[in-house]
Amino acid sequence: MNNFSKTVVLLTSLGFAAATNAEVRINGFANLVGGITSSDDALYGYDDSFSFKSESSFALQVSADINDKMTATGQIIARGEDDYDAEFEWAYFTFNATDHVSISAGRLRLPLFKYSASRDVGYSYHWVNTPRAVYAVPFNNLDGVRVDYANYAGDWEYNLQLAVGTFSGDNDLGDVEGKNVIVGTAEVQKDWFKARVVAGRGKTTIDADAVSNIINALAQISPELANDLDLRDDSGLFLGVGLEADFYDWFISGEFTSINAEDSFSPEDKAFYITAGLRFGAFTPSVTYEKLDGRGEIRFLDKVAALPVAFQPAATAAVVGLQQAVADEYEVLTLGVRYDYDTNIALKADISSYTSDIDDSLDSGLLRFAVNYIF
Repeated sequence: MNNFSKTVVLLTSLGFAAATNAEVRINGFANLVGGITSSDDALYGYDDSFSFKSESSFALQVSADINDKMTATGQIIARGEDDYDAEFEWAYFTFNATDHVSISAGRLRLPLFKYSASRDVGYSYHWVNTPRAVYAVPFNNLDGVRVDYANYAGDWEYNLQLAVGTFSGDNDLGDVEGKNVIVGTAEVQKDWFKARVVAGRGKTTIDADAVSNIINALAQISPELANDLDLRDDSGLFLGVGLEADFYDWFISGEFTSINAEDSFSPEDKAFYITAGLRFGAFTPSVTYEKLDGRGEIRFLDKVAALPVAFQPAATAAVVGLQQAVADEYEVLTLGVRYDYDTNIALKADISSYTSDIDDSLDSGLLRFAVNYIF
């Protein structure tokens, strides 16, 4: 859908809401983010020329009350990395069944992380951007249904979410699709302490020409081994844990995640970050350490060994080569500061040191500045 068509849809929705006397709310946010690396190597879309393109964005969100039980919400976002081509990020209906239960249907944000719902809203957190080791996944949105339950148990506040549906996205390899996805989340909070756990499963497929070429070549030797190596309608598992202690003057928090499609070439990705900061009036200096370990044991070598000796060299090259090509392991240390210029404007700066455990030549430093605005 082009930008004109999206505008027509948005205006039509507003017109319909106005015609039915629904209360329409319009808000949005903007992230102006610029950065430069310390070397010729690219990092997060930046290089050694200062650029605002990689992480800048602008968004509008429109919501309307259909009746006293139902609301409709839509969000359009334009990202610098996509040449500011506007896309619908969210579009869903919510039915407030009771004071504690709500049901949402449409395109929703998957409840995988602490900042899943507000990941695009830079103003909502102290970083310039969320830690990529954890948050850079190809499945952020879900086309489906989510049920939310919120209540209290004594002094504890808790929230439960269950989401089912499908997702589609892309990563460095190609297109990623998920079917029969189910994600459950539980979060508890009391005073300064907050904890959350999440588990999700779905049938996952990666469609990439480079992968298909290797799989097809291997199928000439062993169709069974090629099928094992391929990632097509294979069961994928997502697990996550988050902890936070916030004493207002200072805070510390972290998240750990594991993503695994065991019967495929894709290695298990284990990632975490831990962050801590202080609040001095309008200033929030912080330090964050994040790490991704996506270099697991090479799979299917036993099946390669079972092949006729003449076929083993070619099969080994395909099996080992593909798994090594997608393996990744790195760590990032970031020092940052946030300044709350106004109640809806935050100024930020950070400096990061990226260290690759796969290829030392990829090591780089990154300096970023950001202006985050909400309205």
